[in-house]
Amino acid sequence: MPPIYIAYLNRLDIEELGITDDEILSAIEASLASQGRGETVIEPRMHLEPGVANGHFNVLRGAIKEPIDSAGVKIVGDFVDNYKIGFPSELAILALFDPRTGAPKAILDASRITDMRTGAVTAIGAKYLARKNAKVLGHIGARGTAYWNVRLLNHLFDFDEIRVHSRREDSRNAFAERLSRDLGKKVIATTDWQSCVEGADIVVEASRLSEPTPLLKTAWIKPGALVVPYGTMSAIELSLTDIMTKLVVDDWGQCKGGKFGSLRAHVEAGKLSESTLHAELGQIVAGLKPGRQSDAETNLFWHRGLSLSDIALGHAMLEKSKRLGIGQQLRFA
Repeated sequence: MPPIYIAYLNRLDIEELGITDDEILSAIEASLASQGRGETVIEPRMHLEPGVANGHFNVLRGAIKEPIDSAGVKIVGDFVDNYKIGFPSELAILALFDPRTGAPKAILDASRITDMRTGAVTAIGAKYLARKNAKVLGHIGARGTAYWNVRLLNHLFDFDEIRVHSRREDSRNAFAERLSRDLGKKVIATTDWQSCVEGADIVVEASRLSEPTPLLKTAWIKPGALVVPYGTMSAIELSLTDIMTKLVVDDWGQCKGGKFGSLRAHVEAGKLSESTLHAELGQIVAGLKPGRQSDAETNLFWHRGLSLSDIALGHAMLEKSKRLGIGQQLRFA
């Protein structure tokens, strides 16, 4: 048997790559278009609950045809109390494989990949479903993927006003300070959900609740806004879908089943179904279905997280690592 080597990128390697906002968005948008054209395979995510802490593992699986030409599996832990010991709430590994032989190709630290690709999907959803002149962002949540949501949304929209909120005062203030420094503009940390959300052109709900609690009120949503709820536990009212012009998801197969997700109750109540669903985002990106068609639309985009996004961004990082000579080659067999 010929030798098999795998590329290995750890957290320090990922940081050294210095991947840009445009590189992230380009990789994820291309993968969404591939999904829309039917050039991918997505298996529903699976969960593992160890039962010894406040958290669980998500297992995401998928494959993308050429030019990416990889199958992949990502395992990501989601443990909300990790901040107490100085860990991020999400730690992850991505494994990439040759889809023809099953031979492993790469192992990457995927904690930052998870954050980046989630923020990119949020931003690309807004690119196609929000008003082009959206100038006010209201963001609930300050940990995990929150930073890349705000950073990549601002990269596309250059907001006049950014508001953020989270339960803990120290967390939201530190988050606002970090964003203000990195984005070069003032970011407001609000003391409550309503002042963060009300009147915003784009609302992102990325809260970290321990159980479903309807903290985001439908009445606060501005007509013509885009709402992006994707918390593991629902924070929205059942009436939210009633005011929406278009309901869009990243992958209906994942959204219609499973235990977790911000619109789980809406699926169970029949408010989000195959008949009420407008499209998957990939269909819109690929030009097969329309995105926003007027400023009057009030739209909703729910994303559960795509293995395809992890694979596409992991592939982009591997290609850049080869050009820059970053990372290690490990003998597998």
